[in-house]
Formats: sequence, structure tokens, C-alpha cells
Amino acid sequence: MKEEFDSVVGRPVDITDERIIEAGETLVRANRNVTGFALRKITGGGDPKRLKEVWDKHNVSQSVTNAEPVSELPVEVAETLAAMTKALVDKINTLTVELNDKAVKTQERRVADVLRAAGEQQAQAERELADASQAVDELEAMLAEERSRVGELEKRLADVLAADQAKAVELATLRERLEAVEKNAKVAGEQHVAEQAQLRQALADQKRAAQELAVERDKVKTELTKVQTKAEAAEESHKEERKRAATELQRAVDKLIKLEAERDGAKGEAGKVREELAKLTGQLEAMKIQAAQLMQAIGNQQPEKAEKPKKV
Repeated sequence: MKEEFDSVVGRPVDITDERIIEAGETLVRANRNVTGFALRKITGGGDPKRLKEVWDKHNVSQSVTNAEPVSELPVEVAETLAAMTKALVDKINTLTVELNDKAVKTQERRVADVLRAAGEQQAQAERELADASQAVDELEAMLAEERSRVGELEKRLADVLAADQAKAVELATLRERLEAVEKNAKVAGEQHVAEQAQLRQALADQKRAAQELAVERDKVKTELTKVQTKAEAAEESHKEERKRAATELQRAVDKLIKLEAERDGAKGEAGKVREELAKLTGQLEAMKIQAAQLMQAIGNQQPEKAEKPKKV
């Protein structure tokens, strides 16, 4: 846990170089690429960059051949060699310097090649790490986008469910209103049928009343004729007979007034009844004129009767 925390914050982990080298050799034996992350996986911690640097330095040190110590020659051999090669010492020294210089340069080139290869590997590893980081960032962005889409879809689903609920409520309300309208229409239809029956009955009653009025009109006309006849015959009769005729005439006039009132009440009915009432009205008006004329004639006769001398 501590090693992971140290790796996260960037502090070097206390892992020995020997352990790092051993982990690298394990990877080489397994024919795997030696990278900082692979070393970290085997060692269980540490900074991948530091682990790779330790392994690269180990490779460089292994590629350089260490000079082995030279054993000293025996005195006899040295003296003999000195005697035999004294003339060649300078030449050998020169050759040794040249060989040493060539060896050093060769090793330096090898070290440079190893360092260059290590640098290339490190750059490649860094590029791979950058690619991996970019891939992780892209995946995180895709995940965030998918989460956003999921949230949007959930919101749209909630809106659709709410809209469906509202439509269901509205549909139920419309159904209730439709049932109420159908019920009201049924009641209105029944009322209309009843009203039509009532109107038919009222029309029949009005026709019957018109017929009764016509009969009554004929009776009044007959009575007026009788009254007129009596009035003409009673010109020379007794005064009481004239009064009785006048009373009967007044009674006939009252009947006419009553008929007129009934006529006025029957005005506003169906068309055929209106026409019959109009005819009856004309006849009644004519009868009223005749009655007025008759009353005037009777009134004129009364003063004449009053002027006649009484019998002694």
C-alpha cells in the first residue's frame, strides 16, 4: 500500500538495483520486452522511469569489458624479456597506447550505441505511455458522453411517461365528457320527443278550440239574428220587451267579448289555427259592427217611444 502511494505521488520506492536487475533478467528469459511498467509489475512497486534507468545502466555496464589484472612476470623472465625487448619497448608502448585508445573508443561507441538504443526504447515507451494515456482519456470522454446520453435518454423516457400519463388522464376526461354528452343527448332526444307529442296535442287542442269557436260563432250569429228579428218585431211592443231584448243583446255582446278574449289567447299558435282565427276575427268584427248598429238602432227607438203620449 505504501509503495503504491509513493508511486502515485512520484517518490522513489526503496527497491534495490539487484532486485530491479533480477526482474529484468526474468523478463529477458521470458522473451518479453523490458519496460518500466513490466519491471514495476514484477518488483511490486517503484517508479517505472527509475526502474528502466537502472536496467539500462546495467546493460551498458555489462557491454563494457572490464580489464582483467595482468600477472607479474618472474624476475628471470623479466630480465630476459627486458634484455630481448629493450629495443622494442618503445614500439610496444606505442602499440599499447594505440590499442588502448582503439579499445576505449570502441567501448565508447558501444556505450553510445547502447545509450542510444536505450534512449530510443525509453522514447518508444514514453510514446506508448502517451498513447495509452490518450486512449484512456478518449475512453473516459466516451464514457462521459455515454453517461450523458444515458441521462438524456432517461430524461426523455421520463418526459414520454409523463406525457403518456397526461394523455391517459385527458383521454379518461374526454371519455367521461363523451358519456355525459351522450347521456344529455339521449335525455334531450327524449325531451324533444315528449315536446313534439305535447305540441301535437296542443295543436289538436287548438284545432278543437277553433272548431268550438266556430260553432260558438255560428251560435252567436244565430242569436244576433234572433235578437235583430226580435228587435225589429218589438218596435211596437212593450218597453219591457225592449229591455229584455237589450239584455239579450248585451249578453250576446258579452259572449262576443269572451270569444274575442279566447281569440286573443289563441293567437300565437300553429299556422293553420292562426288562419282560422284570422277568419273568425273578421267575422267577429263584422258581428260587432252589426251589434253596434243594432244597439244604435235600439237606442234611437227608445227616445221615440218616450215621446209617444201615454194612454189615459
